[in-house]
Amino acid sequence: MEVRIENLKKFYGDRQVLQIEGLTIEKGEITAITGPNGCGKTTLLNIIAGLDRGFLGDIKYNGRQLSRDIVDKMTLVLQKPYLFRRTVFENIEYPLKIRGINKTGRKPLVDNLAKGLEIENLMEKKAHLLSGGESQKVALARALVFEPELLLLDEPTSNIDPDAIGILERQILNFNEETASTVIIVTHNMEQAKRLGHRIIELAYIE
Repeated sequence: MEVRIENLKKFYGDRQVLQIEGLTIEKGEITAITGPNGCGKTTLLNIIAGLDRGFLGDIKYNGRQLSRDIVDKMTLVLQKPYLFRRTVFENIEYPLKIRGINKTGRKPLVDNLAKGLEIENLMEKKAHLLSGGESQKVALARALVFEPELLLLDEPTSNIDPDAIGILERQILNFNEETASTVIIVTHNMEQAKRLGHRIIELAYIE
């Protein structure tokens, strides 16, 4: 999914936090957004996700305005993901369930992601009781399972151990390569941006 941003401005009261005259997120690429704390990275991601409509300017998705159909083709993974108080398996299969995929069809898709993220042993555990790294893996699996055309990631590897970071990064790269879906990742880590991004966008404070 291509995302085109034009004349975007975002204010919190009298304070302007974003100003983007023109930006195109290319279809099929991983775009990394970096910059100092408070420069509007997460705000931009929330705007693209359709969660924040209080902005000036225009955003188009494959040349169209935001609609229910477009929202159904994108997903956002938060820095601190919210997981249902159900098993890990039930959390991951949820996007498939609400899209009408039958149980027989759901299981192999969930199992494949669980294997790739090395969480097969967690399938029957309650998701809200997991560690930070385990939670991020489950959240990413839940986001990937229905193969969104636009995957939005907000600091998905912050505060987790290096082994877990490596597994998450590998899965993000594999997803992009296998599906040609568009990925936007917000990260404060420039080395991660270089490892994952086809393109890096650095946001700065507005003077």
